Amino acid sequence: MKDTGEPFKFSNFGGKYATQGILAPGENILGAQPATDDPIRKKGTSCAAPIVTGTAALLMSLQLEQGLSPDAEAVRAALINSAIPCDPNEVEEPERCLLGKINIAGAYELLTGEKLQTVEADNNLSNNIIESAVIPMTVTTSVIPSNTTEMATQGITITPPTAATIELAIAPSNASENVSSTGLIQNNQTNKNIVFNSVVPSQRSNLVYVLGTLGYDFGTEARRDTFKQLMPSITIDNLELPSNPYDARQMVDYLESNLSETKSLIWTVNLELTPIYAIKPVGAFAADIYQVIQYMLAGQILPESDEDYVERVSIPGMLTEETVKLFSGQIVPVIKVNSPRGMYGWKVNTLIESALETVSAEHEIADEARMRRSLTSFLNRIYYDLRNVGQIARDRALNFAATNAFQAVQTFSQAVALGMELHSIEVEKSPFCRYGSECWDVKLKFFDPENGLRAKRVFRFTIDVSDRTPVTLGEVRSWAVSK
Repeated sequence: MKDTGEPFKFSNFGGKYATQGILAPGENILGAQPATDDPIRKKGTSCAAPIVTGTAALLMSLQLEQGLSPDAEAVRAALINSAIPCDPNEVEEPERCLLGKINIAGAYELLTGEKLQTVEADNNLSNNIIESAVIPMTVTTSVIPSNTTEMATQGITITPPTAATIELAIAPSNASENVSSTGLIQNNQTNKNIVFNSVVPSQRSNLVYVLGTLGYDFGTEARRDTFKQLMPSITIDNLELPSNPYDARQMVDYLESNLSETKSLIWTVNLELTPIYAIKPVGAFAADIYQVIQYMLAGQILPESDEDYVERVSIPGMLTEETVKLFSGQIVPVIKVNSPRGMYGWKVNTLIESALETVSAEHEIADEARMRRSLTSFLNRIYYDLRNVGQIARDRALNFAATNAFQAVQTFSQAVALGMELHSIEVEKSPFCRYGSECWDVKLKFFDPENGLRAKRVFRFTIDVSDRTPVTLGEVRSWAVSK
């Protein structure tokens, strides 16, 4: 992490890092350089790793000093469970903080049940202190009491805390349950030192890219009755019927001529009819966003055979700390959307027709109905296999790959035309990525259900999810594999 306590953009995160990693100082770290006796200050993960390694070694030597056997697993658990989560208000993407920032004093206390005692250090040695250790809770001592003076002369002293920072959380309430019992304190002793109002989850990013269907909610009976009174009655077979605000067709017609009323509704993103987010358009383009939402809802209510029928939507946004209570009593988080860019409606029939035209231009289609069923099955498999709330980087990459695959279905239509079916969907961190980006490789693998000896076909997307709306890097690549 930087001197300011913020994670570097180039530092790895996501996957197992999110549950097994912590941040350590990695900027302006003093080290040796070749061909000279003069030290140099550098930055990088290679500078941060030795700090964690050295801390772990000192904690294990402390176990030896106490007459215990070195327990690396206990030290690891203590470091992880004592990590201090990042403040989402201060860090742009908290998921980059992994489990949190290294907390040496907290790890020491988890292992011993005692607070780290302070020792006086020579002021002349202050320049050798790990200056980038911007850790809210630290103390001025080495882990090994018997040779603290020696360690201080090697520049391993740590800056003292303030009274305010002492109150920061040390570990979760079940920290001692996750640590080996060797040389550790009991759970009830640990709980006394925890301040829960400082514990902030650091596992997710505020960025959201979610797939689902649109819905709307009134929130209160008064708002529902307002719409019922404002909406005009309808006539069916010369029979006049009262307005029904729950009828999406009537609501679409009403909003089309009264677009400003879209702001009076709570718009939701649903998965399997269950609301998971409330959408809050903000900024200069809020009116445009509401118009797109109204257009998407109009597409959802069309017959499934209509070429403009919208089956799914994709919504990019920013997760907020706000929540909204729906009419049913359910409370859902709010995502802010500041631009219609990235909002797509999946028109299944139009895309399938486009795919059929592409394939028919290159291959003779023996059974168009079968081809249509296969493409529909492929698109549905994409959606149902990828169901998630679209918060972590991996899920955002998956969701955008599904959107991109939907838009570029012609690419896969040739494989489907040859009788192949979707076998699996894999996502992994891309080994190469441009500076400042976060890249993921999404692989769609197809197989021949009638011939198990036939090679499988892989299509790979590379997705950059560092922005609010993910973007595809390069072209879709394809090759054959045996497994």
